[in-house]
Order: sequence, then structure tokens, then C-alpha cells
Amino acid sequence: MSLTSLPERPRIACLITNSAIGGAQTHVADLLRALHGQADVTLLAGGDGPLFDLADELGIPAIRLATMDNALSPVKAVAAMRELIAALRDTAPDLLHTHSAKASALGRIAGRLLRIPVVYTVHGFAFKPAAPWKQRTVARITEWVLAPFTCQFICVSEAEGTMTRSLPVRADRVTVIRNGIADVPRRAAPGAALRRIVTVMRLAPPKRPDVLIRAFAMASLPDCELVIAGDGPRRESLEHLAGQLAPGRVRFAGSVSEIPALLASAQAFMLASDHEGFPISVLEAMRAGLPVIASALPGIWEQLAGGRCGTLVDGNDPQAFASALERLATDARQRIAQGQAARAHWEAQYGLDPMVRATWAIYQKALADRRTIDNRVTAS
Repeated sequence: MSLTSLPERPRIACLITNSAIGGAQTHVADLLRALHGQADVTLLAGGDGPLFDLADELGIPAIRLATMDNALSPVKAVAAMRELIAALRDTAPDLLHTHSAKASALGRIAGRLLRIPVVYTVHGFAFKPAAPWKQRTVARITEWVLAPFTCQFICVSEAEGTMTRSLPVRADRVTVIRNGIADVPRRAAPGAALRRIVTVMRLAPPKRPDVLIRAFAMASLPDCELVIAGDGPRRESLEHLAGQLAPGRVRFAGSVSEIPALLASAQAFMLASDHEGFPISVLEAMRAGLPVIASALPGIWEQLAGGRCGTLVDGNDPQAFASALERLATDARQRIAQGQAARAHWEAQYGLDPMVRATWAIYQKALADRRTIDNRVTAS
């Protein structure tokens, strides 16, 4: 795509805690593809996931941060900070764009120390009411302290925008840019007999695959399988639960590289979670033309247009999910109608190009602010 050029070709570092497969990682991958050729981009990430493969494919420099992970250890955080500062000194970016909680916290501190403006994409704050109180308290304090270090906030939903505005930050530094994804040729056929239900998620909190397994076991769907794409620390316990409740009918597919193909083979999609921002997996299901059954969380409510493009379930109640599944199983016309509505809404609202253009505009604003500050320092 063609992006409006800045006066100078900017150097942009994209920082994320983990390079493994996930919604935030998919978002970063889309940005790397879009920015390639328009800016000098560097990927900074922990782990050893497919984001590094993509960077190599695109010819984008990438630095693996060996000490960057999701651990809450202060000792590890100090080590990760030192490694990050060294990487930023080596790459000397004009702008740092951070994703995910830990990388964004450390990135904003490093940005302040090195005088690099930081754009922070909020994929989902951890101080939502549904989060455990300790996590919620720590996250709230952290975001409150670091808000002044943030040049621009990008919020993926109106709900995240509202939470951001509760922090000590100027209104002109908060912008809602909903996630968008590129189109693919594969489409589902939800009108066919319900034989496969798919969910895509990391098998760790706040996701609730246990709710989906229980709901699937409760529903009367003898000729149907539930496919869980994704991996994580809860996989073993979830496999045990599935073996008890629905033996031989729940398939754990692990990390799937061809998500569009998997979704195209299904007739319905489900997602249960305790809290979310604006999940990419729901957008992928909508793009495929699948009926969606998902937790009635603010970001998902926005995605599904208040339930006009899918079924919203309150309270992560397995029986409510099961009832919604049974209704879809016996009504092919409803599956088709919901799938068509979801696809049409995705086409109208959640394509990749509008998201990238809006993000580029935020970069322009952040870089202009930096030039203004640099000029003032030089003048003084």
C-alpha cells in the first residue's frame, strides 16, 4: 500500500514482549509488512517465534531480547531493561512503537531515558475489573506512573480508550484505532452441516478454553468436533479436561500457521475470555464469514455490533454457550445469516489499510512533537 511519506525516512523500532503466535503478534506482523519500504524498521522481541521468521523474510533487522519475557520478577525486569537500552542505543530509532504490557512498560522507561518518543498500542489493559485484584492493582499503578512517558496511546477499542482517558494523559495523546486485518481468499461455508467448531487462542489467562470445552460437552452435537488452535501453559490440564468430558471430540491443533484455512473448514467460531481488547481471532472469523459465539466483553461487543453480527454470551456461562451452539446447530439459515453479517461488517470496518493509515498518522504526530521539542532544546 502507498503511505504518505514523512519529510525524512524515519527509523522505527517495534517492540513486543514475545514473538510467538497471538493477536498482538499478528498485529505487529501486519505493521511490519505495511511499513516495509516506507520506513527503516527494526523488530525487538523476546522469545523465538515466527515474528523473527517474518522479519528475515522481509529483510527487516531483528534483535532477539534474550531476557524479555512475561515473568514478573524484578531481577528479570532489570536485566531486560539493560538489554533493551543497549538494543535501542545500537539501532537509534526516531520512534519506538510498543506492544504488550511488559515490553510497553520497559519500553516507555527506556524511551524516557534515551529521549525516544514512544507510541504505545493498548491491546488490552490488565486493570479491567475482571482481572485478579493483585494483577489489577499492579497494572493500574504501573499505567498511571508511565502514562506521562507515553507520547501517543493507540487504543484498539472504545473501551480501552475510555480506560486510557482515566489515566493522567492529555486527551490529544489518545486515539482509538480499531484492529484491522488484510483480506484472504478463503471463505467458510457455515450453511453446511455443523461438523467443526473452531477457537483460536493462547491457552493461558485471560482466555477461557475450559468454558468452551464444558459447553461443547454439554451441547448435543454427536457428529461435531471442537478444534482448539493455539498453545500455552494450560494445555496439559485442558487436554485432561477434554478427555474426561468429551473424549475423542476435542482436537488440540497447537500453533497453526494457516489459520484462514482452518477457519474455512469450520461452520462456527467460539471465543471465551475473562477480558479482551479487540481480539484478532474474532476478526479472522468474521473475515471468513463464520457465525461467532463469544463472551459479551466491551471490545467484542464493538466487533459484533452489539450482537447483530454474532451471539454474545454473558458471564462465561458454559450452559449459555452450549445453548447458543445448539441453536446454531439446528438452524443453517441462522448460521448463514450471521456469517454473512459478520463478513459484511468486517469489510466495512476492519480492513488493514485504514488501520495502517491511521497508525502512520500517529507516527507523523509523534515525530513532529519530537522535532518541536528538539528545536526548543537547541534554541535554549
